[in-house]
Amino acid sequence: MVYGRKILFPLAWLAILALLLASIKLKVLLLGQGWGLLASAIIILALLLLYWGFEQGRVSSREVAVVAMLGTLAAVGRVPFAALPSIQPVTFLVINSGFVFGPGAGFMVGSTAALVSNFFLGQGPWTPWQMFAWGLAGSSAGVVKILFPRAGKKFMTVFSFLWGYFFGWIMNLWFWTAFVHPLNWQSFAAAYAASFWFDTFHALGNAAFYLLFGPGFVKILERFRRKLEVTLLPLVEGEEDANL
Repeated sequence: MVYGRKILFPLAWLAILALLLASIKLKVLLLGQGWGLLASAIIILALLLLYWGFEQGRVSSREVAVVAMLGTLAAVGRVPFAALPSIQPVTFLVINSGFVFGPGAGFMVGSTAALVSNFFLGQGPWTPWQMFAWGLAGSSAGVVKILFPRAGKKFMTVFSFLWGYFFGWIMNLWFWTAFVHPLNWQSFAAAYAASFWFDTFHALGNAAFYLLFGPGFVKILERFRRKLEVTLLPLVEGEEDANL
């Protein structure tokens, strides 16, 4: 298993290089889609690597159950807000999950939320990109907790606000590579400018959700996390002899 981990990332880079060469030299292999299909293939490959890494980690069945529950909760919370332009509690829930349970769990909650909610809202080529974008939101929140363990309400409100734009920019990359021709700086700027207000609504919604519910929700999640922690106590000398 250790050997498999060592060769996994070199193989992944070789696969990405092969996709790049196929896109440039052999467009027929990519059904003539060029960079759009290539970008989606790379995203799917990244998702597979991250899921594999989480599965190979030291994760208990209780932690997996909590991750699945939070991912489902975020997915269910997305459906009622689907009619509102870009205002949804998914990013808020994913960021808080990653902040409390760590980068790996945060990524799994975000990607699970996108996959499950799209069974109700519609699956499509955008699904892997949503999984990756929301997964990064949760994972980056876990990194914030590691680097800034005392990050407070103001810091996390700004962080949640910024992720409204980050999420939109990642999804814009999918739209640009898949539907825009030609791919140049002018079309890139136009695609990103067109989504500005949608991204702004998303950012404001994230900030509002965190201001209203963030600290309380974090306390609830931390209570769950403490129940999942296991502390190994050393045996005293008398007990060790008795076990023998």
